[in-house]
Amino acid sequence: MSDVVKVGLVGGGGITRAHVRGYLAHAGKITVTAVADIDADAASGRAAELGAQPFTDYREMIATADVDAVDVCLPHHLHADAIVAAAEAGKHVLCEKPLCLTAEEARRVADAVRGGGVTLMCAHNQLFFPSVAKARELLGSGVLGTVYEVRTTDSFHNDFDPATMGWRASARTSGGGELIDTGYHPTYLLLHLADAQPVEATAMLSTHRLTFMEGEDSAQVLVRFENGVVGQVATSWAYDAAPGTEKFSVVGELGSLTGTADSLTYRLRSGQEETFTFPETDAFVDEIGAFADCLRTGTRPLHTEAEGIAVLGVLLAAYEGARTGTIAKVLRL
Repeated sequence: MSDVVKVGLVGGGGITRAHVRGYLAHAGKITVTAVADIDADAASGRAAELGAQPFTDYREMIATADVDAVDVCLPHHLHADAIVAAAEAGKHVLCEKPLCLTAEEARRVADAVRGGGVTLMCAHNQLFFPSVAKARELLGSGVLGTVYEVRTTDSFHNDFDPATMGWRASARTSGGGELIDTGYHPTYLLLHLADAQPVEATAMLSTHRLTFMEGEDSAQVLVRFENGVVGQVATSWAYDAAPGTEKFSVVGELGSLTGTADSLTYRLRSGQEETFTFPETDAFVDEIGAFADCLRTGTRPLHTEAEGIAVLGVLLAAYEGARTGTIAKVLRL
């Protein structure tokens, strides 16, 4: 695919604003030609902003609009059906997190994507932080030797209230609570840095402050990987992380590295250390550009349905471990 990629945007609400920044920034190689939202005003408004055709039914959009790919920005429980519909129609897919909510949905998604011969990219925007790319480069070079531990954090004081939380207040539509929502970010980041298959997980879930929602507002997760790495995730809507808390850290036999969105430092036991700082960037803009490049050049996205299912597997195991007080096996398809 060498021309401008034509995208159908499924959903006209909150997260689409971040995606729109990416489409506008990369207009020379990817553009939105259609927008679908069950709310006609939302569809028309977003379509007018982008010079696109509005629809109130994404299935009609997929069947009739001039699109090469579909960008799924729907509530969590609607992701799987939209992915399957797009893949079965031969459309490539960009999907917001989480990929889907259950093992059965994961199998449906995997079968549809592979059967349709399409590319699916998980919209894991934090992979596009320059610090994360540098961390992967350093880890790949063996700077820390054998890796022992990876930690990730994504916590903030969320101002949700019963009037504004909407579908996120229900475990049926959200898939759980904070862990499968914001907690999805530090989980995929954990897997990206560990660079190995997760095999078992458990969690402690808490509701500290947002007592009106069905699921947890905070979670601490432990994950073991097949290469022996142990991962830890801390994530919350109830509180801000303590000052100085790193977004991610990795410890290995030769030293450690710590990172934020725009900086990275490694320190070795030998005394060698180095700090990298990066210009401010918009990870959503970079994500959309990467999606366009993958489709135009035929290269593999950083995270496809395979990684999306691995992340879901960790989360499902974490929920099971929390429910039963055990360490649970991670789903593998």
